[in-house]
Amino acid sequence: MLNEDKIKLMTGISMFEKREGRYLCPAGRYFKGDYLSRNMLRGFLGYSFCWLMGLAVTAVCRAEDIFSILDLEQMRAPLLRYGAWYLTGLAVYECIVWLVYSRRYDYGVQGQKVYMAKLKRLEKRYEFQSRTKELNREGRKT
Repeated sequence: MLNEDKIKLMTGISMFEKREGRYLCPAGRYFKGDYLSRNMLRGFLGYSFCWLMGLAVTAVCRAEDIFSILDLEQMRAPLLRYGAWYLTGLAVYECIVWLVYSRRYDYGVQGQKVYMAKLKRLEKRYEFQSRTKELNREGRKT
């Protein structure tokens, strides 16, 4: 016999999994520090790669200016300026990455709590139903 309450509860859990599933995974797999450091490392590598690609494009576009300055003393000031821009941009980008992934993790933890509460509610429903069946069987035997 079908129980409508259990069907509604299971459907609700399934819809919750489908909607919020991608946010629940990080909360269940990682500690917050590990999750943040992993994504900050990815952010560092991505930012550095993009910075180097931009620097390469700039170097190709300004190749004539660069080759006209063959003195290292004259190249020091632009290199220091580019280094300062890189470090400033990296610091800002890493702060943004930290904020975004910290909030995502916290959202996932909250979602995990809701998901577990729904599963416990479903489990209690099954326990109640099995206890009711056992009591009915015992009542028939006597």
